[in-house]
Amino acid sequence: MAQKEHMNLVFIGHVDHGKSTTVGRLLFDSGNVPEQEMRKLKEKAQELGKGGFEFAFVMDNLKEERERGVTIDLAHKKFESDTKYFTIIDAPGHKDFIKNMITGASQADAAVLVVAANDGVNAQTKEHVFLSKTLGVEQIIIAVNKMDISGVEYSEDKFNSVKEEVSTLLKSIGYKPEDIPFVPIASLKGDNVVTKSENMAWYTGETLVKLIDKLVVPEKPVDKPLRLPIQDVYNISGIGVVPVGKIETGTLKIGQKVVAVPGREGKGVPGEVKTIEMHHEQVTEAIPGDNVGFSVRGFGKKDIARGDVVGGADNKPKVAEEFTAKIVVLNHPSVITVGYTPVFHIHTAQVAGQIVEIIDKTTAGETTAKPDFIKNGDSATVRIKPVQPLVIEKNTDLPEMSRFALRDSGLTVAAGMCIDLKEKPME
Repeated sequence: MAQKEHMNLVFIGHVDHGKSTTVGRLLFDSGNVPEQEMRKLKEKAQELGKGGFEFAFVMDNLKEERERGVTIDLAHKKFESDTKYFTIIDAPGHKDFIKNMITGASQADAAVLVVAANDGVNAQTKEHVFLSKTLGVEQIIIAVNKMDISGVEYSEDKFNSVKEEVSTLLKSIGYKPEDIPFVPIASLKGDNVVTKSENMAWYTGETLVKLIDKLVVPEKPVDKPLRLPIQDVYNISGIGVVPVGKIETGTLKIGQKVVAVPGREGKGVPGEVKTIEMHHEQVTEAIPGDNVGFSVRGFGKKDIARGDVVGGADNKPKVAEEFTAKIVVLNHPSVITVGYTPVFHIHTAQVAGQIVEIIDKTTAGETTAKPDFIKNGDSATVRIKPVQPLVIEKNTDLPEMSRFALRDSGLTVAAGMCIDLKEKPME
């Protein structure tokens, strides 16, 4: 395993387009899930009256997800291809669970967008692609699923019309569709996921697993300061407090002096790394892209929480009193003015922030200074005051820690990145 390069891969797409089933099929057909586990899942699926859902169950661990047939939380699974090993993140498609999808996309190096051939581009298809781009996912594969179902019947014309629809969407967001691979699949039957399909002789490209294997591992920002946003905090008997998260930049080593910021008091919580674990194996150090659980001498259960960021004691993560950002408004029912206070989703934190100044806006190429409002399609420079302490970094210093989405009433209203910040003094 150590010889293979590691990547984080997120599966995204509209609810019911077959993301979990695709992941399950991929893991099973490539030998990453043993047959007896699959048999058990099949029995479980039939018991719940969900025959055919067994592949989805590989990723959907929560009882409620199995009963509803919907992915709620993020699931992580290890998967090996010929040349790499991946942490696969199955992100929820349902709009109620978008905040979990944002966490998933912000942890990913690449994405597979699953689009059902009979349904094409839908609301969450758009939202997920936009968020992936905003959160820095540059590599994407499009899997056109459900090619086997009635009304599609493995038709090349149907595939091409979905491909055209998705290409228009990708282009509007800033991806180059000509550089993006499209693969027609039928996850439930296994066509073109791992095994080449005999039902689509017209498709001469690679299977999904081969396309995944060809993804390029991004440069690891190991020379930058340590930044590890905490996703969850566990209390494990005999070990103590174990924060879990993905390293964005820098390295984490045993014995290292670290600090979690802002921490409960907003002053930062100092500690020393005792153990690091990845995929249930102990390691002595971890690098960007690694999803780790680690125990720290000095961290108490109540000191730290999701949204805090762990950094080196010699280079603490920055807490913003206020920050300036460039944003793009995507989906607001009317207009945004000074005083608007949506929730900022950044790395693993969700913090309300108020827009205290609109510095300028660009509409259709025309820039206006100090406008009264901004609306859908505008890009703008704004000054934001977080309601509580928030770790964010300038895009020029640490782009990995600068990107965010703005959400309000269940919608992703805008997305952006921090370009400047006023640090909050730490006592």
